[in-house]
Amino acid sequence: MSDMLSIAASGLRAYQTALTTVSENVANAGTAGYARRTTNVREVIAPATMHGWPTGLGVTVNGVSRAGDLHRSAEVRTATADLARSQTGVTWLQRIEESLSQNKLSDKLTAFFASAKAVAADPSSQPPRAAMLEAASSAAAAFSATGSALASALGDLDGSAGQQIGQLNALAASLAQVNSGLGRAMPGSSGAAALADERDRLLEAMSGITDLDVTLDTSGRALVRAGGASGPILVQGVDAGRVGYSRNDEGAVAFTLSLGFETTSFTPNGGALAGLGESAQRIAGAATQIAALAQSFAEGVNAVQAAGRDLDGNPGAPMFAIGDPASQLSLALADPRGIAAAAPAAGTRDASNLAGLDTLRTTARLEEGVGNLTASNGTALSARQSVVDAQTAIRDSAVSARDSIAGVNVDEEAVDLLRFQQAYQASSRVIQIARETLQSILDIR
Repeated sequence: MSDMLSIAASGLRAYQTALTTVSENVANAGTAGYARRTTNVREVIAPATMHGWPTGLGVTVNGVSRAGDLHRSAEVRTATADLARSQTGVTWLQRIEESLSQNKLSDKLTAFFASAKAVAADPSSQPPRAAMLEAASSAAAAFSATGSALASALGDLDGSAGQQIGQLNALAASLAQVNSGLGRAMPGSSGAAALADERDRLLEAMSGITDLDVTLDTSGRALVRAGGASGPILVQGVDAGRVGYSRNDEGAVAFTLSLGFETTSFTPNGGALAGLGESAQRIAGAATQIAALAQSFAEGVNAVQAAGRDLDGNPGAPMFAIGDPASQLSLALADPRGIAAAAPAAGTRDASNLAGLDTLRTTARLEEGVGNLTASNGTALSARQSVVDAQTAIRDSAVSARDSIAGVNVDEEAVDLLRFQQAYQASSRVIQIARETLQSILDIR
């Protein structure tokens, strides 16, 4: 009779644990990063009796299993890193496009050269000369605004990099704490499963910032390398490194990782940091090209000015002042009479010197240069957006494949809930019958 009671009691304890696990699954069905749990129930068998037959002693809980697939989780991290890199690239390509197009630089250059033709048609008239200086001022302002917009984009990119690195360092520190917890947690416990969920959530968030190489030990603690399998260690046990960032004027970005007393450089191949590294060079390259076009424009116009004579017969003075960087142009000529339209000793009705501007326009290809830079960036943006679309589908597929194993199916949990509830009730009924039987025996005595 005591055996019956102990067997039924073991069933009550086991199926109560199983019901608790199912309840947790149902409650967390919509929780991101939650992996389904399963209570492992096994039969307890006593050694063989004197008759040679083993005797059952009930059931026991042999731990709580956490559903998951390390390979599929790694695929999600890889897809996340690839997608984040491309999405970051799209963000800053759009910023370059805005910088190049919002100031209508090409249109301002076209207007300047058109205004020179109006002066050539009537060299001694003041209104066309005033209009030409206004067009020159607008062109200089467009160069300056475009250069400033690109410089501002670089500054904002630095700020974004700082935020991403701050987040990565915080996530790494949190993962080190989770590693510490996993080292102390009892294997197969609900606590260990919850820590493993948090570990995987942190790893996925980190992979959106930089690509990772992850190795798990027998306790589930993660050893993480930044920048791939050959990169430096970011998290090891309870120790977490710190990532640093720097950029030079040419847009070259450098990342470092410090752990303990050692600092190592590394190159992210995925995640937002990789996208920021690429984008910094793109923005700096665009700024360099704009500065080169501005310098070519200003020096070319100033050279034409120097070759001619103004309305007062004086040698032409520079029309533009070149700043640092060269994209920072300003109008140096204030008097419309100072436009050197005439060739030396040709008189005020002559405008032959302005033909030099037509030559500059043809040879320097300033408008074409701005247009090509804008078109090249637009092509890169379109291509990268197509990559983002494809990588979004790849990541969605990877997440779906992972969740097909680790995710909670409410219908399946409902079936398990009913099954375990019936088993619990059956064990309760056995205890009740055993008690009633024992009481009947006692009453007979």
